[in-house]
Amino acid sequence: MAQQATPVRTARLGRALGPEPTAVSGVVLLLPGGDEVSHRRPSPIMAAASVRALGRRITRAGRDAGLATHVVHYRCRGWNGSAAHLAQDASWAIEEAVRRYGDVPVCLAGVDMGGRAALHACGHEAVNSVVALAPWLPEEDVAASPEPVRQLAGRRVLIVHGTNDQRTDPELSFRLAARAKKANREVCRFEVHSDGHGLHQHRDEVHALAEDFVMGALFGRALSRPVLDALAAPPPLGLRMPLASGFGRSLRR
Repeated sequence: MAQQATPVRTARLGRALGPEPTAVSGVVLLLPGGDEVSHRRPSPIMAAASVRALGRRITRAGRDAGLATHVVHYRCRGWNGSAAHLAQDASWAIEEAVRRYGDVPVCLAGVDMGGRAALHACGHEAVNSVVALAPWLPEEDVAASPEPVRQLAGRRVLIVHGTNDQRTDPELSFRLAARAKKANREVCRFEVHSDGHGLHQHRDEVHALAEDFVMGALFGRALSRPVLDALAAPPPLGLRMPLASGFGRSLRR
């Protein structure tokens, strides 16, 4: 009896969150966290849990504007060194969004290792914005090439990091943002004081900030004053902008 071939793993897009609009005019691709090294297939339910609440909020905010929001399901859990599997899957997801919806702007929104994937894959011409929450970034090493930033040019970029993050060093995201800001004024970074990796203490404020940023980037809605100030301020001010407690309560719902 011939041995059955192992099926090839492929990335996929989850079902659109909420009612899918009849006419799509913008897409958000949600990139969950992952592991530094792992070839195991991630659990769709567990992987999506880290981005689902954010996705629901953004979907509600953009429903009338024609927003489609999808969770990206990776082939495997790990970044896996130079293979950069999660970034490859993010790139595939962008192509799939373009195939489905045509010439519409795409925002990549990732957490943890998904934040790194979003920052890596955003060079695609369809991507106009990136949200990276507590992005996992490798330790800087003189023997290794630094994380690339050239692909961020021409995109509006928001990075958010808790100052008490014990999993991903917030200083590394600051350094990446500082390098990116030299060639791209549309980069801002907010610090969530006393919060950890999951940004649970100030989740409402973080999600309100992401909503404000995404609606402005994809649909041209007016940005809040803190985001405008962060984008306009020179380094390091605009890259160490404190996220105020209660942010979003006075914003449009």
